[in-house]
Amino acid sequence: MHPIWGEIDRRLLIKLGTAGLAAMALPGAAEAMAAQGFTHGVASGEPGANSILLWTRYAAPSDTRLTAELSETFDFAVLAGGGSVTAEGERDHIAKIVIGGLDPGRWYYYRFIAPDGSASPTGRTRTLPQGPTSAFTLALFSCANMPFGWFNAYGHAAARGDIDLVAHVGDYLYEYKAGEYPSAKEAVPGRLVQPPQELVALADYRLRYAAYRADPDLQRLHQLFPMIAQWDDHEFANDTWKGGAENHNEGEGSWTDRKAAAERAHNEWMPVAEMRWRDYQVGDLATIFLPETRVTARDEPFDLDALLKGKRDVAATLKQFAEGAYRDPQRQLMGGDQEKWLFDGFARSVKAGTRWQVCAQQIVMGALFTPPESQNWFGPDQPDFVQRRVAVAQLAAKAGLPLNMDGWDGYPAARDRLLAAAQRADADLVTLSGDSHNAWAFDLTHDGRPAGIEVGGHSITSPGFEAYTPGISDEARVSALRAASPQLRWANTRDRGYVTVGFTPDRVIADWHSVASVRSHDLALTGTHRMTAARGRRTYDA
Repeated sequence: MHPIWGEIDRRLLIKLGTAGLAAMALPGAAEAMAAQGFTHGVASGEPGANSILLWTRYAAPSDTRLTAELSETFDFAVLAGGGSVTAEGERDHIAKIVIGGLDPGRWYYYRFIAPDGSASPTGRTRTLPQGPTSAFTLALFSCANMPFGWFNAYGHAAARGDIDLVAHVGDYLYEYKAGEYPSAKEAVPGRLVQPPQELVALADYRLRYAAYRADPDLQRLHQLFPMIAQWDDHEFANDTWKGGAENHNEGEGSWTDRKAAAERAHNEWMPVAEMRWRDYQVGDLATIFLPETRVTARDEPFDLDALLKGKRDVAATLKQFAEGAYRDPQRQLMGGDQEKWLFDGFARSVKAGTRWQVCAQQIVMGALFTPPESQNWFGPDQPDFVQRRVAVAQLAAKAGLPLNMDGWDGYPAARDRLLAAAQRADADLVTLSGDSHNAWAFDLTHDGRPAGIEVGGHSITSPGFEAYTPGISDEARVSALRAASPQLRWANTRDRGYVTVGFTPDRVIADWHSVASVRSHDLALTGTHRMTAARGRRTYDA
């Protein structure tokens, strides 16, 4: 029995016996032969109260018409829905189909059947509840760099029986060539990916998705839970914005072409609707908004190194910047059309009586500032770029500027607009974020008043503060960061893992789960930190 099975559906296994377990298990060599062209299992996403999107890949010499089947029972004795869909070679043999006419708040089993009668692995999914809803649990993931280690966070979550929906808020994969990030020395044995070169062309991105989706823990997570997903920068290139990226240069060709290739591969390989932003209604409990903050409208991030280059009076330059260009109200992160969709959505959700307005987006929204103590955290053996950032960050902090210009901190006017809209709507805002590789809990404020809370998830494998400050304890880092950042309520700057966020009509319960290691395939946790927030307060509980 696969070790990640745990207690999930234990009663179902008793009912089905070993035959049922074999059918739900990930395909090994024998099962892969039986499944023929089904190369990467199954996945589901875009849940509604009456519909679900199903995904598979069927590799064959030509386009292949598949039959999708969905049932309330594992034996598929009575079908609850289905349809036909073609796995097209032009779309990397991916098949995606939306099945409608389903009942709300119900678990279903699904599979795909090939023309020769062979079947894909059986997946499990569920629709969203409708009407009065007493509880709902979401699992939050981000930042999975395969060469840095094993996807133990995915495996641990897949072994649970209390998750209703998975939200992946970006950096599902990384674009770097082998040996760059991580270096060959840092890479975990057995965690190499294809292709070895940096992702630029459509074939590159497709092959990298295929390499990631071959991971058994990730396959298992997709097999057992519906996922809503949004890209961040590394699905394209590091520090992506609408006109380029830090990790893109002229020698790599057109940014427009690279961006289009990355977006196409994402839409093919992920169980997502091919639209850049969307929302999901969880009964009367929550509206989950999934905005896009990278390629649609994001202006180029500020570069303080470039700003200070050649300037003699650094303090005066930073002060002028902090009071001027930094707060430019014209700077965009989401763009006017998307802001209208989101802000109107807040108002509609509250007016409809929905308890929580949830913004599952990519980057940290809480204000985070560089503590003065950090100048002593980074040793002289750190890379030049780290030492430069440390020096500039200290100068910026003295001017009242934040630590990370790539997050919402680099777009303060856009953040003000979002938080003001939440306050106007009287929303109970819960922001979910990733990107930073560390775990955060922020009380979000605007105009001196509470505006909501943020649940910032730690990474699956990508290293955080601990990688660059090995001689500093997590307690010392967090204490200094909290002293410098008034909105920060709690942080973990050491561990990898994931978050579960439970919603009830009166309370949000956030649990940050830290895995023991990513350098070995081990699903053990070192601990869980819990924080709660009561509806109507827009702050974490004391």
